[in-house]
Amino acid sequence: MSTLTTAPSRPSELGQAAPGELDALYGKITRRLIPLLFACYLLNFVDRANIGFAQLQMKSALGFSDAVYGLGATMFFIGYLLFEVPSNLLLKRLGARLTILRIMVLWGLASAATLLVTTPTQFYLVRFLLGVFEAGFFPGVALYLTFWFPPQRRARVFALFMTAQVASAFITSPLSGWILKNMHGLHGWDGWQWMFLIEGLPTALLGVLVYFLLPDGPRQARWLSGVEQDRLRQDLRDSEVSAAAGGHGFKYLLRDPRVYLLAFVAFVSGCAGYFLAFWTPTVIRELGIEDLQQVGLYAVIPNLFAIVAMILYGRRADRRNQQRQYYCVAMWVAALGFLALAFSLQASLFWTLVAITLGGSALVSAGPVFWAMVTRYLPRVEAPAGIAYINSLACISGVSPAVVGAIKTHTGSLQSAVFLLAALFLVAGIGIRLGMRDSAIRPLS
Repeated sequence: MSTLTTAPSRPSELGQAAPGELDALYGKITRRLIPLLFACYLLNFVDRANIGFAQLQMKSALGFSDAVYGLGATMFFIGYLLFEVPSNLLLKRLGARLTILRIMVLWGLASAATLLVTTPTQFYLVRFLLGVFEAGFFPGVALYLTFWFPPQRRARVFALFMTAQVASAFITSPLSGWILKNMHGLHGWDGWQWMFLIEGLPTALLGVLVYFLLPDGPRQARWLSGVEQDRLRQDLRDSEVSAAAGGHGFKYLLRDPRVYLLAFVAFVSGCAGYFLAFWTPTVIRELGIEDLQQVGLYAVIPNLFAIVAMILYGRRADRRNQQRQYYCVAMWVAALGFLALAFSLQASLFWTLVAITLGGSALVSAGPVFWAMVTRYLPRVEAPAGIAYINSLACISGVSPAVVGAIKTHTGSLQSAVFLLAALFLVAGIGIRLGMRDSAIRPLS
């Protein structure tokens, strides 16, 4: 795969690009890449989050306890953790098209195959394989976007891409609720079985489409003229040269304490994200909403606000070029939202949705800013392994569904788990505030 650092350029022929010209160029790149990558990530989260809706029927149908179900959900992240770094290194070698094709086809088929589960062991196995097959998708895309966008433009681009996390709820919640309610018993299958089939197969089909539409890098983009490709290389050059000069290899990353700080705060966000994905339907149902289709509709309400917050916050962080400060503020607001959620559980549907909206919007707004900070800190030579390594360690958050399930089984409530998450948000914000000072972020040029 050809990368930007090896491509020739003709800066003398181009001169200094005007800001408007660069905005137009990056706008063109964004329109070409982000909608397709957005669709891939959207299906990624549909296939992750539907396990939260499946439990509304699957647990009783198969006789699974909360602890068994939580452990099965956790097995996904064990497979994901083991294969994350190798998958991202393969993207660097084989290219984005082949890597995303492999990932999406295999994970789509594994997700659909969940309909065949009848025992806890089978459930654990299929979730483990789903993690193995999906490993490397998000860090691979994060790395891929660094081939196209300089550090000062990444927060807004990551925000556009990562809104798929939130937008997936507009599909998962109403569609899953509708399938569970209206297709239950059709041709002898339960609603949860139809849900895994209907929501898994489109992922495999989209993976095939990506192979034909996504270029491996700017040099393979036929929709960019030669002048545009040279303009892009020229704009990226300074940041790439300084990043490459700072590289020391993967062994250096293993000894860098800031890498583990970044992994920890990503772990915290992961725990909260999976809490919202897996347990929001249960919270709403326990507040007296028995109709599964209504559960899905209520669950999607907070996401309307989260999408807007995510995009606006990413743009503002880029404009101010203050990723560290913006991340801290978002996490502290998320802590307030989860504290409010802890007190509203089992009390009021309205205030529960308000708390989830506040905490969830702040949480997802921190995500793009965080990954812009990560890709700016990591030298390009270390970025493929570094992004995957941080994301791999963060995927230990996959144990959180099992932990939360055990807490709920033991206490009969989710309140203790919500208090714990709010405390972790505070710690994560303080950690980034103190540990990633501005001097620790590599300069743009």
